[in-house]
Amino acid sequence: MKTTMLRKSVLGIAGLAVAGGLAAGPLNHGTVESSTTDRPVAVVQADKPTVDQDKLIPHGVQGDQSRIDLDDEQTANVKAIIAATKKTGLDERAAVISIATALQESKLENLGHLGDRNDHDSQGLFQQRPSSGWGTVEQITDPEYATTAFLKSLRQVDGWQDMPLTKAAQTVQVSAYPDHYAQWEQQAADLVTQHWNS
Repeated sequence: MKTTMLRKSVLGIAGLAVAGGLAAGPLNHGTVESSTTDRPVAVVQADKPTVDQDKLIPHGVQGDQSRIDLDDEQTANVKAIIAATKKTGLDERAAVISIATALQESKLENLGHLGDRNDHDSQGLFQQRPSSGWGTVEQITDPEYATTAFLKSLRQVDGWQDMPLTKAAQTVQVSAYPDHYAQWEQQAADLVTQHWNS
């Protein structure tokens, strides 16, 4: 009998505590701290459409990734590559391939002739060669022209949209180091995400 009464008392007190908590809960709205405050929150600006991440790296990155810090000139060259890509009517994936290629070829620096350190007569962001028909020195050291020339050649590669980045870039560039483009894919995708809608 005492056990039954004790059990009822405990259950009654627990019931009051729960009911009190439920009643008090809504009355305290705005004062309860969320446990998610320590997690980063993605802020999406309504005036800027987001970039489709699946489009940027459709095959996933291949191999170890490299990354460099960019100065103002290199960032301006990223923006010039993106602007030229948009002007040609190509999408974000084409910009990722272009930027990764320029990262490998010149670290996004618009290089002039480097004398003995030069690979033949290669110059500009993509290390294009006047002697190979890419254009004049003035043209291939103009970021818009150089990007447009690169993208024109990329468009002529059947199925470039479905190729791994390094294969698409190598088909255009014909580099002695064909696999080196892959290491820049993540940084290129990050740069496109950051600047495509800026």
